[in-house]
Amino acid sequence: MSQLPQRCTWCGTDPLYVHYHDTVWGRPEYNDQALFEKLCLDGQQAGLSWITILRKQQNYREAYADFDPEKIARFTEQDQTELLQNPGIVRNKLKVRSIINNARAYLALQERGTSLSPFLWQFVGHQPRQNRWRTMAEVPVLTPESEAMSRALKQAGFTFVGPTIVYAFMQATGMVNDHLTSCPAYQACLQLSQ
Repeated sequence: MSQLPQRCTWCGTDPLYVHYHDTVWGRPEYNDQALFEKLCLDGQQAGLSWITILRKQQNYREAYADFDPEKIARFTEQDQTELLQNPGIVRNKLKVRSIINNARAYLALQERGTSLSPFLWQFVGHQPRQNRWRTMAEVPVLTPESEAMSRALKQAGFTFVGPTIVYAFMQATGMVNDHLTSCPAYQACLQLSQ
């Protein structure tokens, strides 16, 4: 008796989480601003569950100028004070400052002639890695590539980019296909990477 394909178990049954799993997580993303947003949001997740940040994603977009790095980089101390009073985001001073800091690091990278997308994708040879995990227990929380990307991001001035956060980011943006092979999204992400 063959087993029916089953979605990765980490998303549970929450409709928002299931939609994210089915339509976003693991799909290769190359747009600089979309990658910037995701990198910042993954940093906001530190110490929290991803569903907490996912539920606040629209609030973050409104609070942080749709993740436009040029606008965010101009945020003032007064803007930071207002952000710390915004109940729609995580009100942690270090996390609030992190997004502003990361916007400035993003712009500094551009000033050196480097776009964020190729800078990040170089760590997987500019091609999504196709893993073949059968169980969640096999999926790593970090890899040598995420450690290398983390070091490079920190060197470029980014914050909240530790190797575990970076690996979650790599999974979400399709740099690695970590859907279980039994998950219908595995094949969908595989086809998108070809």
